[in-house]
Amino acid sequence: MKYENYDLSFPEQPVVDLYLPVWAKLPAFRHKPAFIWVEDSPDGVSSCSTLTYEQLNNSVQSISEQLHLQRGDTVVILCAPGLELVEMIFACQRAGLLAVPIIPPHPSFANKNHHHLIRVLSQIRPKAALALRGYIDRVRLYLSSSTNKRFSELLQKLQWIPIEEIKAGKLNVQRNLSSYNGCKPDDLYLIQYTSGATAIPKPVLVTAGAAAHNVRTARKAYDLHPNSVIVSWLPQYHDCGLMFLLLTVISGATCVLTSPNAFINRPRLWLELITQYKATCTPVPSFTLPLVVKRGGVKTGTIPISLGSMKNLIIINEPIYKAAIEDFIEVFKPFGLNPACISPSYGLAENCTFVSTAWRSGNHGNFPVYKKLLPSAKLQAPSSNDEEEDIEILVVNEGTHEPVDDGIEGEVWISSPSNANGYLGHPSLTREVFNGRIKNKRTGKFLRTGDRGIVIGQDRYLYITGRCSDIIKLSNGLEIHPHYIETTAHNSCPKLLRAGCIAAFQVSRTIAIVAELQKTQSDPEISRKICEEIRKSVIKEEQIEVGLVVLVKSGNLPKTTSGKIQRWAAKYKLKEEGMNVTM
Repeated sequence: MKYENYDLSFPEQPVVDLYLPVWAKLPAFRHKPAFIWVEDSPDGVSSCSTLTYEQLNNSVQSISEQLHLQRGDTVVILCAPGLELVEMIFACQRAGLLAVPIIPPHPSFANKNHHHLIRVLSQIRPKAALALRGYIDRVRLYLSSSTNKRFSELLQKLQWIPIEEIKAGKLNVQRNLSSYNGCKPDDLYLIQYTSGATAIPKPVLVTAGAAAHNVRTARKAYDLHPNSVIVSWLPQYHDCGLMFLLLTVISGATCVLTSPNAFINRPRLWLELITQYKATCTPVPSFTLPLVVKRGGVKTGTIPISLGSMKNLIIINEPIYKAAIEDFIEVFKPFGLNPACISPSYGLAENCTFVSTAWRSGNHGNFPVYKKLLPSAKLQAPSSNDEEEDIEILVVNEGTHEPVDDGIEGEVWISSPSNANGYLGHPSLTREVFNGRIKNKRTGKFLRTGDRGIVIGQDRYLYITGRCSDIIKLSNGLEIHPHYIETTAHNSCPKLLRAGCIAAFQVSRTIAIVAELQKTQSDPEISRKICEEIRKSVIKEEQIEVGLVVLVKSGNLPKTTSGKIQRWAAKYKLKEEGMNVTM
C-alpha cells in the first residue's frame, strides 16, 4: 500500500512537532483552533475551551524550556484527559524527552487502581512525573502514611514537576527554532502500552520518525486536510486516541475532544459534537455503534442530530460485524449519515497504531463480507519488485513462516517504517514479535501482529478474523474465534445480557462462557433459562456445545481502557480469584 508522498502543499516534516511552528506562523492557521476540549455536564449542557495553533505552539515552546531535564530522560505524564495533556505530550517531544502518558490513578491509591502505575514505574524507571500540584500534594500525603514500602520508594524516586509551574513560565521569543533540539526521527519519544487484550500490557518503544510516518500514512488513507474536523472521545494516552492528536497537527485540522467517561455516561454527546462542529471524521471502537443505537437518544435532547458532514466514520477494534454497521446505518441514515463514510480499519500499538483501512474515496460503502465480518484493508496485487512500496502486509502460516495463499487464514505480518522498536525490557519477546522472517526469502523483518486474517476475492480484501492466542480448538480438529460464540450468546437474550460484556474461552477440554447481566436476577429460574438459551443458540448457530455458562453482575468482566474484553484475565479471574456469580 503506497500512502506516502502526499500532496506537496503539505509542509512535510521529519517529526510531528515540527509541523506546529509551520502552521502557527501561517496567517490562515495562526488563530485556527487546533484542539477544542468539551466538558459535558449531567444536565447535558456542555462547555468548551480552545487551543489555536499559535497558542499551542507557544505553550509547547514555553513548557519545553521550563522542563529542566536532560535530553533523553523519561517522563511519566499523570494528567487527566484534556488540553493540558495535549500540551504535555508535544512539549516533551520538543524538549527531547521520552514521554509515557498514562491514566492517573486516584492519589489515594486504593482499590487496586494503581497497579498499572506500579508496572510503569517498575519497568521504565522514569526520571520525573508531570502532574497538577493538587495531585502531587495528595501523593505526598499518601507517602506520609503509606505502608506499601515498594510503591512508596518508586514514588519517592521521581522528580515531581507541577504542571502549573511549567505552564507559568515566559516564552523566549528570541529562540531560534532552526536549531531544533527536540526528538529526532531515530530518537525514542514515546512509550505506549499495549491494550492488554491478550496479555499483561507491555511497553512499546516508538521513535519520533515512526510516529510521523504512521500519521502521514493515516492522513493519506483517510484523505484528511486542513478543512477536516475530527471528533474523538477515545483515551488520549495510547493507540488511536493518542495518534489522532498527532494526526490532527500534521493535517492542519481541528480536533474536538471529550473524555471516554463523558461518552459512556451520555452517548448522545458524540452525535451532538459531530452535529455542532460539522465533523468530517471520527474514530470509534466497534462496540460504539450498537451502544449508540441502543442508548443514543436520537429523538431526545435539545440539539437535533445531523450527520451529513461525515466523510470518515472510522471503525477500530476487531471484529467488525456487518450487521452492526447495517443497524447503525438504518437508524442514522434519516439523520444524514452517508453509508460511504463507513471506514473499517485496523491498527495496533506495535505499529504505532494505524495499519490499514478498507475505505476508499468513492467506494459508496459497498464492502464484501466474510463470515459476517467487514474487511479492514484492500491489498494490492502481490509484487516482489515494487521498490516504491514501504508498507507490506502478508498473511503467514504461523508454524512454517511461509505466506499462505489467498483464501487461507493465517497470522498477519507487517513490514513498515511505522513498526515500533520493540518492547522495553523484553528482549526475547522483541526478537520474536518484531523480527519475523519469511522462510527462504531475503526480505526485511516483519512485525508479527498476533492477529489472524484472511485475504479474499479478486480485490484482495483483508479480514481480521480474531487473535491467535484466543482461538478455541475444538475436539474435531476445527477452530473457532470466540467472538462468534460471544455474539451468538448475546443475541440469545439481548434484553437481559450486556452487549460487549461476554467472554468465551477454553477451560481444559470444555468451552466456558461468562456473561454480564444488565440487571441482577433475583429469580433463579430466569437465570437458568438464560443459561439454557445461550447453550441452545450456540449449538444452533455455531454447532458447538458449551460446557459451562456463568452469569455475573455488571462490571465483573475485565476490560482494556478501549473497551476490549480481556478473555485471558476473565479466565484467570474465574479460576483463581472468583467472580460475583449470580448463576
